[in-house]
Amino acid sequence: MKTPVFETSLHSNHSIIVPDEIVQSLLKQGHKRVMVQITFGNTSVQFHAALQKYQGNYHITFNKENQKKLGVFSTDYFEVQLSEDTSKYGVEMPEEFDAVLQSDPESLEIFESLTDGKKRSLIYYILKIKNSQTRIDKALIITENLKRGIRDNRELIKR
Repeated sequence: MKTPVFETSLHSNHSIIVPDEIVQSLLKQGHKRVMVQITFGNTSVQFHAALQKYQGNYHITFNKENQKKLGVFSTDYFEVQLSEDTSKYGVEMPEEFDAVLQSDPESLEIFESLTDGKKRSLIYYILKIKNSQTRIDKALIITENLKRGIRDNRELIKR
């Protein structure tokens, strides 16, 4: 399911407002997490996002990194299209983290018992790491800490 394309600009330094009719069609179908495609000129970016209500409007976070990729400034208008997020976690799982979890059923079971937000925050943490071996090392640290009963994100990532 894809929404109609709509034109918008930055609402704040890092968000855009989604028109109410588009939000309502998504929410009626149970889609609070979405895939976002933003096009500016001949360039597009795609990312996962949540529809967040703030001061009566629904917003989507549009980070500086993606703004820079598109060359978007606060006065620019760009095209946005939303679609349902069909990913398991609301973000793409890094291959390295998935492999570590799949190789350790106990860690996988504990990971699956976490809240969706906690799962996503751990996945985002791993995604920020550029080096594949470092991703594996951090994933191993996280899984060991999960098995030790640690649930605080700051402590989960420490050796």
